Amino acid sequence: MHLSRASTRSLGTGAAGILALVAVWWLAALTVLSGARVPTPDGVLGTAVDAGWGFWSLHFGMTIQEASVGFLYGTLAGLVVASLVLLLPVAEPVLMQVAVMSYCVPLVAIAPVLFIVIGNPDEGARSGTATALAALAVFFTTVVGTVLGLRSADRASLDVVRVFGGGRVRQLQKVQLISALPSILAAMRIGAPAAFLGAILGEYVGGVQRGVALVLKIAQQNVDVEQAWAVGIGCALVAGTVYAVLGLVGRVVTPWSRGATS
Repeated sequence: MHLSRASTRSLGTGAAGILALVAVWWLAALTVLSGARVPTPDGVLGTAVDAGWGFWSLHFGMTIQEASVGFLYGTLAGLVVASLVLLLPVAEPVLMQVAVMSYCVPLVAIAPVLFIVIGNPDEGARSGTATALAALAVFFTTVVGTVLGLRSADRASLDVVRVFGGGRVRQLQKVQLISALPSILAAMRIGAPAAFLGAILGEYVGGVQRGVALVLKIAQQNVDVEQAWAVGIGCALVAGTVYAVLGLVGRVVTPWSRGATS
């Protein structure tokens, strides 16, 4: 795939920014933050390499699985609720209030409640609490983004469907869902990293035999600074990668949203 000059410049700027950040981190760790338990980049990298790919894939793989399933559930639920808001305007106040409440309740506060209800996962199975929190972290963003996208549909196109005998469902299928695709994908782009964070919070509640939160707990108990930083950087890489991939998907699937011509 040929990269445009703007894309190449953007990639170059991003790479330069990352290198500059690592350089500042390294310098600060050796000077002003030398006594503040801030490891150097080579120390963190060495710890990550020593742990091995099998270790990281085992724990990150479980958390990514929990986040992915929760992301799917939360996105589907958000799409259903947003569609009902358009199809049943009388139910909009109640549905939107539920969405707002799901956003306002802190995940940390509701996590123990969900853990009591769902219980411990089976050995080797994903945590139901982590999956539920991942879904909850995505739900509100998906609802709001989808509703805004559905309401941005071209009025003339909606009128054409109506003239040919189409009702609200047909308008939703033929016009509004297509019009809402950029907003839906943007909401998914924001929600995916949030789902990953929700899964980690769910693992922190307890009952997991593997996962990112378990590694963080062990690192905290052992005061293993390099391990904790390695996990944190790994989480940032996962979230950033998912964010970038969904952004690329959005550019490919909805080229009209950035003014591209077919």
